[in-house]
Amino acid sequence: MGSSVVEVITVTESEPVDLRERAIVRLKKKRDFQAHLLAYLSVNAFLIAVWAITGSGLFWPAFPMLGWGIGLFFHAWDTYSRGLSEQRISREMDRLRRGGPDASAYADEQ
Repeated sequence: MGSSVVEVITVTESEPVDLRERAIVRLKKKRDFQAHLLAYLSVNAFLIAVWAITGSGLFWPAFPMLGWGIGLFFHAWDTYSRGLSEQRISREMDRLRRGGPDASAYADEQ
């Protein structure tokens, strides 16, 4: 079976646990995206080399590059986009209370 990793978190009184946990999650997302980007660049460099060695012609590596690139774009979006801040959540809650867009869907859920 696989090995398990135990993560020890030491928190001082002045350091909010929630903030530390959010920072850890963001750092892991960034590390995972960097690994994804490195794999994308490495594999596509290999595909381009194969294309060049086999006589060029139609640039077929564009097809996997485009498909995988779309996934990479959304991974970057998830990693680097602004998350849900308390301010944005509060604004949306106020909009729903005032009867703004999608307020009827909110009322139906209650």
